[in-house]
Amino acid sequence: MKADWTDASWRDADTLEVANFHPASSAHRPRTHFRMLYGPNNLYGVFKVEDCYVRCVRQNYFDDVWKDSCVECFLQPRADCGYFNFEFNCGGAFLCCYITDWRLKNGWFTEAVRLPFTIGGKVQIKTSLPRVVEPEITGPITWTLQFSIPIELFEEYLGPLGPLRDQTWRGNVFKCAEEISHPHWVSWSPIKQLNFHQPHCFGVLHFG
Repeated sequence: MKADWTDASWRDADTLEVANFHPASSAHRPRTHFRMLYGPNNLYGVFKVEDCYVRCVRQNYFDDVWKDSCVECFLQPRADCGYFNFEFNCGGAFLCCYITDWRLKNGWFTEAVRLPFTIGGKVQIKTSLPRVVEPEITGPITWTLQFSIPIELFEEYLGPLGPLRDQTWRGNVFKCAEEISHPHWVSWSPIKQLNFHQPHCFGVLHFG
C-alpha cells in the first residue's frame, strides 16, 4: 500500500473537500481532500493535505495524535448504532474508538470503547512523511496519508454488515492540529461547536 493520491486505483473515487474551518482556527487554511473506496474485505481512504506548519511527535497507539498535524475519519455504518473515530497524525500514529454516547462524563465519553490493539492494530496506514516531524516544517508542503480498515473491525461491534455496495453510512472527515504554531480545526460536513464528536452533524456516505 502506497500513500499515492495519483494512483490509478483512485481514479473513479469521489473527492471530498474538507473546507469548513471553525472560527477558533488560526489564519492558516490547509487545503485538504479525501477519497474513499471499498472492496469485499476492506475500506480504503486517502488524504491529500497542502499544508504549512507541520509538526508530529506522537508515535504510539492511542497517543494524543489530534494535537499533531492530523487527519480524521469518523464512520457510522448504521443509523441505530454508534460510530468509529479513526484519527491519524501525519507520521502514521493513530487511535480508534467505538462511541455510542459522545457526551462527556468525567473527561471521557459517556459510552465508548477503546479498540484494543488486537483489533485496532489491523488498520494499515501509509504516509508520505516520517514518523516524527520535529522541529515544525513552516514552509509549504503537500503530504498524503492512506489507510485500510478491515470490514471485520466494524463487525466486531456491529455484527455482519453484508456487501457494502449500495449501503449508505454517515460520517465526517476532519483536519486539525492543536500543538503547532498555527492551530486549526476543519471539517467536511459543518460542525456547530468546536468538537468533532457531533454525530448529528455527520454527512451522508453512499457506496456506489
